[in-house]
This record gives sequence, structure tokens and C-alpha cells, in this order.
Amino acid sequence: MEKVDFIKLCQDSAKANNHELSAKLLPSARQYLLEHGLGKLPVIWLETNDSGDNNIAFMNTTYPYLNQVFRDMIDLLYSNTFMAAQGTDALQLLEDTMNHYQGKFTLVVEGAVPAKDGGLYNVIARTKKGPLTALDAVVRLGEAAQYVVAIGTCASFGGASSAAPNVTGSVGISQVLKRQVINVSGCPVNPDWFVGTLAHLLMYGPPEVDELNRPKLFYGATVHRHCQRRSYFDNKEYAKQLGDIECMFSQGCSGPRTGSDCPYRQWINHVSWPVKVNTPCIGCTNRDFPDGSAPFFSPLPQKTTSHKQQPDMGKERP
Repeated sequence: MEKVDFIKLCQDSAKANNHELSAKLLPSARQYLLEHGLGKLPVIWLETNDSGDNNIAFMNTTYPYLNQVFRDMIDLLYSNTFMAAQGTDALQLLEDTMNHYQGKFTLVVEGAVPAKDGGLYNVIARTKKGPLTALDAVVRLGEAAQYVVAIGTCASFGGASSAAPNVTGSVGISQVLKRQVINVSGCPVNPDWFVGTLAHLLMYGPPEVDELNRPKLFYGATVHRHCQRRSYFDNKEYAKQLGDIECMFSQGCSGPRTGSDCPYRQWINHVSWPVKVNTPCIGCTNRDFPDGSAPFFSPLPQKTTSHKQQPDMGKERP
């Protein structure tokens, strides 16, 4: 499969709400590995300061399903969540994996990294030499990895873990690594965004990214651009309260400044998303989430909620 066909497949399969991603992507990945004599994409997955919602979102991936991703695309060598090993066995596994796959593995980080006080607010393991902090692990593994992927908004930009007052000094991965980090943001991430990014790395290397280092495949347009309620906005018809069918920009919807393909990608097996169930977009893929979106669902000033008046769009992206 050519790269342009891969990009079209990821985008069109979401818009058509069909299962072509599984039907075409996985066989293509298998064929690519066979033709190039390669193994699956080696992955080390670290979980740091977060709520664990992104690995749960990943487990909810459909078309392809989780077992298909493991079988045909990635070799998950270490993961706090998915592996059986614990204690010293897990630590040795991490060390052996890093040494064996030096410069060949993809580091996936879930969660922000506490940088204050030497990173002591998140400890991956306790060793005879002292605590191994998330900061230590991310820096060391990040320097040894071929690619680094931040999954979720906490890992990408700090997210909820770095929200005020941020007593742990938590930051996004790119703030502790002096190299490119591919940010797959979302709170939680849509599994398609993550699986699609891994597939791109496997077959074509790093994807084209936007100004926030997010794959343009999934973050290239705003929620507002493809929202099913866009016609209400264009006709200056705004919801007077939550539950109304009109555009919810008047109720604090962050769609005009939020990059993602949620309106047609959708969630929960591709059947729904917040606006579809009368909830405004809260901008969870943005760099300033959640502080920049708070308070959620706060209506705009009364003068902009009129059905006759166009509200200020701010810095809307295409």
C-alpha cells in the first residue's frame, strides 16, 4: 500500500463509518513486513502521571481489534498494564528490552512526567541504587528509542496532570526530551488515532504533523469544521440551553479551536461522540486542556447567545 493510499484509507474509513481500516490496513502491514523481512514494531509502553484512561481506550479499539494489533502490527515488549511480570522481573525485562532493541523500538508514554524535586512524585521502581522515577525512565528510554509517541493529552502537553496548581511540576514528554515526540493527544485518545499512528510508523516512518506535533491524519481540521451541527452555526442558530438541537457554541463548545476528526471518526465502536449526545466539545486534544477550557459548559455572555447574532469565533482553524 502506498503512503497516499494509507492516508486516504484512514480518513475515508472514518467518514464512511465502515470497517475498511481492518480489512485493508492489517493485510497491508503483514505484506509490508513480509516483503521487507521485518518483524513487528517493537514497543515499550510506560505509564506515568495519568488516570489510565488511554490504555483502556486502546483496549477498546475496533476494526482492527486489540488482538489483531498485537498479532499483526506491534510487539509489546514492556507495559505496566498489559504484562504479567512484576517487581524485579519487570525491571529486568525493561533493561533487557532497551539493550536488545537499542535504537529500534518505539517508546509510548502515557501520562505527564513530574519534573519537580527530581521527579520523586512518580516512581516506576525501587532499586538497590534508589528509586527509578518516571523522569529518569522517560529520559533514558527516550534517548534510546527510534520513535517516541505521547499517547493522551497528559503525555502530549501535561493535560489534567499539570492543571493548576500543578504541585508536582508535571509536564508533557516533549519538555523533558530533546527530540521529536509525536503527540497523539486526547483525554482519552481515540484508539484509531493511536493505532493509525503506530501503523504509519511501522510502514512509512513518522507521519506529517501539525504545529503541535500531532499527526495531520487525525488532527488536521477542527471539530467545528465537520460538526453535524455546523449548519446551525452558519445560520446563526445557537442553543439557548444544554439539550437544544442547535449549535452549542453559545454553551461554551470549544469545537472551533479544537483539532480532531471526532465528528466523523466517533467513539464507542464508531457510533457516538459528545455533540451527538448534546454535550459541547471541551477541547480535550488542545495544548491548554483542561485549564484553557474551564469552566466546562460555561455559556457565552448573553449578548452572543442570540439566535440573530454571530459569536466571536476567536482563532478558528480551517
